[in-house]
Amino acid sequence: MRNSFHSINHRLFLLFLFCMSGILLIVSVLYYSRTTEQYHEKISDLSQKNVAQTVGLFSLLYEGYDSLSKSITNNFEMIRLLNEKTDEPAVAYINEQSITNIIGAIFYSRDDLVGIHVITNRGKIYNYGNSMNVLDPSYPEEDWYHQLRNSSGKLVWLGVYSHSLIDLAEDSPVFAFGRQIYDLNEHKPIGIVLYEVNPGPVLGALDNLKLGEHSEVYLVNQQGQVVSSLTEPAPMLDDLPKLDAARNLVVEQEGSGITVASRLPFSDWSVVSVTPRQDLNVELLETKRYLLIVISILIIVSAVVASIVSRTIANPLKKLIREMRQVEIGNFRGMVNVSSYQEINILVASFNRMVSRIEELIERVKISSVSEKNAELQALQSQVNPHFLYNTLDMIYWMLDEKENDRLGELVLSLSSMFRYSSEWKDGAKVTLREELEQINHYLTIILIRLEGRLRVEKTIDERWLDIRLPKMTVQPIIENAVKYGLESLKRQGVLKLYTQEVGDVLKIVVEDNGNGMTAERLAWLKQSINGPGPKESGTGSSGIGLQNLHRRLQHMFGERYGLEIESIPDQGTRVAVVLPLPMEGDVAT
Repeated sequence: MRNSFHSINHRLFLLFLFCMSGILLIVSVLYYSRTTEQYHEKISDLSQKNVAQTVGLFSLLYEGYDSLSKSITNNFEMIRLLNEKTDEPAVAYINEQSITNIIGAIFYSRDDLVGIHVITNRGKIYNYGNSMNVLDPSYPEEDWYHQLRNSSGKLVWLGVYSHSLIDLAEDSPVFAFGRQIYDLNEHKPIGIVLYEVNPGPVLGALDNLKLGEHSEVYLVNQQGQVVSSLTEPAPMLDDLPKLDAARNLVVEQEGSGITVASRLPFSDWSVVSVTPRQDLNVELLETKRYLLIVISILIIVSAVVASIVSRTIANPLKKLIREMRQVEIGNFRGMVNVSSYQEINILVASFNRMVSRIEELIERVKISSVSEKNAELQALQSQVNPHFLYNTLDMIYWMLDEKENDRLGELVLSLSSMFRYSSEWKDGAKVTLREELEQINHYLTIILIRLEGRLRVEKTIDERWLDIRLPKMTVQPIIENAVKYGLESLKRQGVLKLYTQEVGDVLKIVVEDNGNGMTAERLAWLKQSINGPGPKESGTGSSGIGLQNLHRRLQHMFGERYGLEIESIPDQGTRVAVVLPLPMEGDVAT
């Protein structure tokens, strides 16, 4: 483990990884810091814009509600009817209906009105609303009543309430406002008017201030009381920003969040928005999460790149080291093939040239040594020259011919030809089928004489295939096995057939006999033996080894598809086919 850590591969990997990861982390931290600063600046600007927009919405609401409230306080007929005193019940009834009709007309002029309540100083109350009115008898003690009675005639916003201020039958939320009613002739107060409308526009304007899901928005009066809030129940706020004549807008950013307060231009009320840090940091948290994912991916990519770069340097050196160890134990056959940086390529090329030169020198030494051995063998072989044997057999043949012993002479001549054919192995030991058949004829001549009429030979060879090339001594070993193991011990007339057969794109030279055949076990063993080392069997002779060598020679010359095919049936005979590639048109023996 220690040696592995000190390897150039690990050192380069760690170096590249730390450098790339360090740069990545520094850039990410700087980017996140700058993004946080810019984000807080944008939040502050957005808060101020939201406040300005909300103030504008409240200004529009104020103008609309102010105009609505003046529809009664500036109505001369309404003021006349409220001031008129009469003892006639009919006139009083008509006046009440007229007042109710005026209030109803105003009520139906807008869709957001919940109720209109006119209360005179004489204690007379006129109502118009969505349902039958059930008045609260204790309204004179309520704070809102005193606010309206003490006002100077301007519109007074009372705030958002969960139910009507005076109508016990109305339990839906309302926004209440009102003003004092003055006698336009004598300029004295004669009563008050209370409006209750749907609080949706007010709450919508407050909702415009929310910067996040958990933001809290309040409408605060001049006494610091929460008039309206999006949070129920309304909280008690003690640490609101202080607004004075010099500051109508305050934005405070603290560790807990951001607080924005602005005074409404038409009253001493103010709107306050409090947004906790968790809402402000939502986008920052997403940015942080995104950065962490990207950094993790980039670190993995950096590790992969560092691994690839370090291996491109270290792997060629490792291959060079492994090959040098092979050279140490005497193996000079290997060559290092790498494609890396220029310096490493030069080093590997120099090593290959050195190993090649060493191998060349060793081969020269081997060749010199072999030449000396061959010279010694040739000196021994020259003592018994094969040509001496050929000439001696030829001399015996002519002596028998002079004595007219033709049969024995033919036997000697065939033996001489076989000996000459089998002892000459040149040019890769390739011959034509014609030459192989001549050798087979000599062999069969000897066999026919030896078996004395117990064997009949049938040959059917297509002349088109006489010039094809095949390994020397291909057919003769097969015929020899057929005679030795199938026909020689036969008690009946033996038949040996030799013929060619064209099957698809292959040519088969078939040796077929009607001899003893083989059992299934013997046939399976033989097929296994010719395709590789098979199990040894006592008494099998050398037929398996001879056929195995022949099969390998054929595959070596023509390919794995070709070789020997063997079929056999006990007491019926054996069929062995030499499978060769069919020569292409125009091919000639060379």
